[in-house]
Formats: sequence, structure tokens, C-alpha cells
Amino acid sequence: MSEQMIMGIITKALSTALMVAGPILIIALVIGLLVSVFQAATQIQEQTLTFVPKLIAIATILLVGGSWMLNKLVVFTNEIMNIIANVKG
Repeated sequence: MSEQMIMGIITKALSTALMVAGPILIIALVIGLLVSVFQAATQIQEQTLTFVPKLIAIATILLVGGSWMLNKLVVFTNEIMNIIANVKG
């Protein structure tokens, strides 16, 4: 296994992780920011207030894009398993 091959695998792993986790993280960030602005504007200082909107948004994202995310992970896992099977020891 060459260094280029290992770097390619690492790059593919990081890009796959970013593509799968990115939408969830961005939505959670935006919802958290909006709720924080709402809390600051209304002077409500309840820490648990951000939990329910984030939970609903993340569940919605998983329902809408979960199959795509799972497909990306399965394709990546199959590629890694094929690479492992073809490595000559």
C-alpha cells in the first residue's frame, strides 16, 4: 500500500464524513443561532429551549436525506472493504 493510496483513502473518508455530517451540523448551527437570537430578544434565558427545535430539525433532515447519507456510507464502506481484500500482505 503506497502513501498516495493511504492519503486517497483518508481524503475520501474525510470528504464522506463531511458530506454526511455537514447538513446535520449546519442545520443544528442555524437553528441554535436563531433560537439564541430569539432568546436574547425576548430575554428568555432557558437553556433547554434550543433542544426541541434542534431535535425536530435534525429528525427532519434525517427523514429527508437519511437514505442518501446511508447510501454514501455504504458505498464508502464497500470501497474500503474492496481495498482491504486486494491488499497483498
